[in-house]
Amino acid sequence: MRIYKVGGAVRDRLLGKPVTDIDWVVVGATTKEMLAQGYRPVGADFPVFLHPKSGEEYALARTERKSGRGYGGFTFHASPEVTLEEDLIRRDLTINAMAEDDQQNLTDPYHGQHDLEARVLRHVSPAFAEDPLRVLRVARFAARYAGLGFTVAPETLELMRQLSESGELKALTAERSWKEISRALMEDQPRVFIEVLRECGALKVLMPEVDALFGVPQPAAHHPEIDTGVHTLSVLEQAAQHKQPLTVRWACLLHDLGKGLTPVEEWPRHIAHEHTGLKLIKAVNERFKAPKDCQELALLVGQYHTHGHRALELKPSTLLDLLQSFDVYRRPQRFEEFIAACEMDARGRKGLEQRSYPQADYLRGAATAARNVAVQPLLEKGFKGPELGEAIKRERLKALKAYKEAASA
Repeated sequence: MRIYKVGGAVRDRLLGKPVTDIDWVVVGATTKEMLAQGYRPVGADFPVFLHPKSGEEYALARTERKSGRGYGGFTFHASPEVTLEEDLIRRDLTINAMAEDDQQNLTDPYHGQHDLEARVLRHVSPAFAEDPLRVLRVARFAARYAGLGFTVAPETLELMRQLSESGELKALTAERSWKEISRALMEDQPRVFIEVLRECGALKVLMPEVDALFGVPQPAAHHPEIDTGVHTLSVLEQAAQHKQPLTVRWACLLHDLGKGLTPVEEWPRHIAHEHTGLKLIKAVNERFKAPKDCQELALLVGQYHTHGHRALELKPSTLLDLLQSFDVYRRPQRFEEFIAACEMDARGRKGLEQRSYPQADYLRGAATAARNVAVQPLLEKGFKGPELGEAIKRERLKALKAYKEAASA
């Protein structure tokens, strides 16, 4: 029995990056031997065991054969005869197909160390094209390591292109796709994830609504970058630079989908794109089964982001409706995330990345003014039921009128 660290732990150590998760491969062992040493079995698809003390996962060396469609369409074979090299060749990228023993002696049959030094993401073998999930994984790695100068090898990009055209991407489950998408959006350069997907043709398969934004012009006076797709990537880039959470990044990616539906004869204006885009945002949310908080914020930002930009001009009644829509009294954090997404949208424009966004503090102040309306005096006056609700609304409107007047003075 020989035990090796494999994959990301080896890659990140060689890159000088912190190692968080460690994958272990066991060569020359049987399930019976693993159980005898106290390892606990886990997983139904292939022999994986939990270490009796550390709880880390140890997998028996295995080979795999394509037997169906999608990420799960594989038959695995694990036995003591499977070599380390046979286990490594089934992996996606050469930089993930290295192993080391407990003395840090490197096993690198597919030249992963060379590709690390050359800053290249390259597939290990033609079997790469058997797993459609790898299109998303490579795009995610491109986003993660773009800051170090990594690019996708042309021959790997070509295989990704073939996979995108094959229809295999449609066999991916929503859960597996979302796991890759959400992780990619949280990388330092998530725009690279979208760019790579677009370059290999996967974006128009997975998110045709986002792909449709490229080539759609906007008024140059408000959007010096003009192209709506480029703007979307810039907004996403701003969200990453400002360390925004996943909810905000997801909303930033989807906020302008309605512009992809604008008739060509109306370009570069996009009247009511906030409302036309809602059905598209809903479709993308459902396609990937995004978490509820991501779904809700994306829809709210899509519908109200122009309200955010025009906050200083809004009538008190419109401002109150906006606050009500976000339920700022019980869910203040969601409104804060909306403000963040609006600010990223305003900054995601060529040459305007550093421009101040006074709307943010104005909206926060408005929310505070509305929240500070005391309910107890109204109860003491005998209001209850629907009448109480209307009385509270009147008092909040009065507070917002005073707030607006004070802010304008």
